Amino acid sequence: MSNLKLFLKRLLRFFDKKVITPLTKLFLWCIEKSKDFSKLFEKMFSKKSSLVILSLIVSVCIFFYVDTKSTTISETSAEVLYNQKVNAIYNEEAYVIEGIPETVDITMIGRKADLYLAKQLPVETVDIDLKDLKPGTHEVSLKYRGAIDSVSYKIDPSIATVIIYSKMSEVRTLTADVVNQDKLNSKLSISSVELDRKEVIIKGPQYKLDKVATVKALVDISKIDNPEVGTMELSDIQLIAYDMKGIIIDVEIVPTTVKAIIEIVSPSKVVPIKIVPNGDVAFGKAISKITSSVESVTIYGDENTLADIKSIEVPVNVDGLSDEKKYTLTIKKPSGVREISETSTTVNITVESETSKEIENIPIDYVNLNDAYSPNAPTEEDKYVTVVVKGVKSVIDEIDADDIKVYVDLKNYGPGTHDVDIVVEGSDVRVTYEPKVTKVTWIIVKKR
Repeated sequence: MSNLKLFLKRLLRFFDKKVITPLTKLFLWCIEKSKDFSKLFEKMFSKKSSLVILSLIVSVCIFFYVDTKSTTISETSAEVLYNQKVNAIYNEEAYVIEGIPETVDITMIGRKADLYLAKQLPVETVDIDLKDLKPGTHEVSLKYRGAIDSVSYKIDPSIATVIIYSKMSEVRTLTADVVNQDKLNSKLSISSVELDRKEVIIKGPQYKLDKVATVKALVDISKIDNPEVGTMELSDIQLIAYDMKGIIIDVEIVPTTVKAIIEIVSPSKVVPIKIVPNGDVAFGKAISKITSSVESVTIYGDENTLADIKSIEVPVNVDGLSDEKKYTLTIKKPSGVREISETSTTVNITVESETSKEIENIPIDYVNLNDAYSPNAPTEEDKYVTVVVKGVKSVIDEIDADDIKVYVDLKNYGPGTHDVDIVVEGSDVRVTYEPKVTKVTWIIVKKR
């Protein structure tokens, strides 16, 4: 225990001698020196000469700083104002001007400080003064009055070659052209469009007026809110002038827009579905029955289109059919029809054993003969033909001569004696119709 105490005492003496005592002396020396420095600083700045020298040094530093900044500000620089609109000064009622630039670029040259100020101020318009000029070709300077006099302004282009025409006017008939009609509900259509005026005035140079072939009011159906059946009004309809090729002609149109009363209708028609077998069923077989889940459909379109549609044919391939079969068929919209109530149907076709019979003395008619000619048969017998009908017995037993149409197509035939193909048509698609002779002789003569 005594040895441990002796070791600790020696350790403490070592730290006191080698560490604590030297650090204490260094700290006391620093304090003494700082006192001497503060006395020296106070003594030095209490003299006038020292203050003069310090002020001179600070002034020189400030001078060089300000001089650098002023040199930067006074340097000549350039800024460009792009796409500045040109204001043409002329009598718009009497003349039409061509060649005036729509925009110009303005280059500003000057000190940066002035350019900065010029950009903050409102930009004046670029003017081209034509008010004292007469019709013809002229070179005219564009003028711009800058906001800052110390800034130089350069316009590009600075000169414009303009052509001045006397403004002429003509009255033209206005017609309506309906656009975006396909944006309507497919069940709706435009019945009529009535504009609030029938004529407009077009103005411009004579050579442009001579090119105008038509002036149209573009009735845009897509601008009608919630179109429905009835009468609707559309305002602010754009007017455009076209030449013979449909190219837009830039002329002034008075008035600039018109109104239109639009009659919207929803024409529809119910027509039957006609299932038409294509191909030949198995040998010795014939179609006995055709049933369709859809017998008729409602179609929508313009009235003229609907008037020409009597039925809608749905083809079905029965080639090689030997037994009852069910088909799912697509009902296609005829050309011009915008909407159809049903798009598919399920068709069931049954077949039975085939038989045939002959129907005699069916008269032969003719079609497509030029009105300047008259046809006739050489003999009375040549005016009639026997037709063989084939099908299921229960079906063909119901068929007589009134159900069959026989004719010859005399299109492109002229005076003379001709052997013409016989065409046979029947109303029942389950039956096949064949004439016993395929050609007949007809004599065509010119009417007196």
